[in-house]
Amino acid sequence: MSSILFEIKDGVAIITFNRPDKYNSFNQGMAFAFHQRLDECASDENIRAVYLIGNGKAFCAGQDLQEIVDPEGPELTDIVSKHYNPIIERIRNLEKPVVAAINGVAAGAGANIALACDVVVATESASFIQAFSKIGLIPDSAGTFFLPRLIGMQKASALMMLGDKVSATDAEAMGMIYKVFPDEEFAEASMRIAAKLAKMPTKGLGLTKRLLNQTFSNNLSQQLEQEGIEQTTAGQTYDYKEGVNAFLEKRKPIFKGK
Repeated sequence: MSSILFEIKDGVAIITFNRPDKYNSFNQGMAFAFHQRLDECASDENIRAVYLIGNGKAFCAGQDLQEIVDPEGPELTDIVSKHYNPIIERIRNLEKPVVAAINGVAAGAGANIALACDVVVATESASFIQAFSKIGLIPDSAGTFFLPRLIGMQKASALMMLGDKVSATDAEAMGMIYKVFPDEEFAEASMRIAAKLAKMPTKGLGLTKRLLNQTFSNNLSQQLEQEGIEQTTAGQTYDYKEGVNAFLEKRKPIFKGK
């Protein structure tokens, strides 16, 4: 059975982590399969949004520790550099919106993969855990990059060092994630967000993501300059022209992602 399920529906690529008996923890095969699917999302123009979810009770419990202790398994250095770092880079460099739908526990690398996504929503019963300190490791998968920027240094430091479980409701309140939905509404509500993004001006959303990536390193003047460059690019797209015409004609725009 494939560890990564993949389906395209109405412009949305649905990627499902599919090791439910292992709480969707990553092994080498699952990581490489995820790389491949993210590459397909980047290259296929029919895909205009990506939706990540886990099968079963968990979103993703991070690394499968059985693989780490296996003498025939990959080294820890390779797990970080060849499995997780490429995942984070693919998500951030994918100029299409990525929605992480947290259907259960998101722990360790699983939590940090979620935080690298563009829109993170969770069901009420979900939780987030920076579990690394519990086994003497440090947060990887860009956790030390994104979490302090989302919730501030003090809270990020405490959560990473203490390894506290954070409920979905608390995660929303502290700005870690976008929104929480009741369990019975979650599947429909989270997919509705991805479906909406898939019908929006994809090129403009991709340029927005590019600018958000750069804002972490640019100063104000550099960011203003880059905004001007990307706005010019956006103004040359089909979707910009369609959006303006639809506004003037008082109708709903039909974007093509071009």
